[in-house]
Amino acid sequence: MTRLDLARFPRLPFLAQPTPIEPLDGLMRHLGAALNGVRIFVKRDDVAGIGLGGNKLRKLEYLLGAAKAEGADTAITVGAIQSNHARLTAAASAQAGLACELFLTRSVPRQDPDYTGNGNRLLDDVFGATVHELPGEADSLAAAEARATELKTKGRHAYVFPSGGSSPTGCLGYANAASEILSQAEAMGLSFAQIITANGSAGTHAGLVAGLAAMGLDPVLAKSFAVLAEEGRARAEVLEKANATLALIGAERRVSPEDINLDGRHRGPGYGIPTEGMLEAVRLVARTEGKLLDPVYSGKAFAGLLHDVRAGLYPAGSSVLFLMTGGTPGVFAYKDTLAGRGA
Repeated sequence: MTRLDLARFPRLPFLAQPTPIEPLDGLMRHLGAALNGVRIFVKRDDVAGIGLGGNKLRKLEYLLGAAKAEGADTAITVGAIQSNHARLTAAASAQAGLACELFLTRSVPRQDPDYTGNGNRLLDDVFGATVHELPGEADSLAAAEARATELKTKGRHAYVFPSGGSSPTGCLGYANAASEILSQAEAMGLSFAQIITANGSAGTHAGLVAGLAAMGLDPVLAKSFAVLAEEGRARAEVLEKANATLALIGAERRVSPEDINLDGRHRGPGYGIPTEGMLEAVRLVARTEGKLLDPVYSGKAFAGLLHDVRAGLYPAGSSVLFLMTGGTPGVFAYKDTLAGRGA
């Protein structure tokens, strides 16, 4: 197996690497026989010194690295009102010395102040970003590109990247993470039957797939649970972005639809809309481990993991790894739901 060498790509260090891999001992004791002998580990990509942490920092290391390398003075990106990616772009831009502008759409049907002004949306302002709020149906990326053109006429240089930072350059962050995970597993004497993550903008899963494929391993080792797009569209996005990332890396291999391991059954009615499985997962991990899943992404993905383990998908004695991707500020935008007081 060949380890990835991505040193030729500009990168800013936002996340202390490697991030820890930890067993969920409290959760496993609580679940007992329901686990069927399966061991659950988490990779703590939620632990970081910038912006309350999260998986988007791995993407931003390469995105803002590229921005600085080409002389940009402004980072512009897009997302929903409670976007974790937007919050971390604002925080990482502040550290990198870049101005930041965010184009945020009202993609979730909520108007209450907890959602529109708390959590990530509050932190966007605290980190100094200029925020442009748009209707849910707006083409936010087109608006961002138009703003970059406007800034250019004023002698500025803006670097624009898509929702979730899920361009091929951003996906390098999780191609690198795939190599990091395998090195850690080897040092710990572990072999993971599955590496599991949430799938929103598809970049985290696509990066893992590309990294595994580039190292000659089976991309099916990485599995995601769709929380944004419906399953067919999410699968197509992972495939497209994984192959674009492989091309950027310079790998000869390409992946096929059979290489994309994705489950859309735990998405619920739509993006950002709570499910019973998510509520159980968030509360269970909080109350047995003192760790926070978020209600939009990792909560739904962990619900999928619990379902699969209880259904006997993994052999007794096997180990699975769940990516703790952050999103902690989103908890405060769903306080009534998580406290059992309704949506």
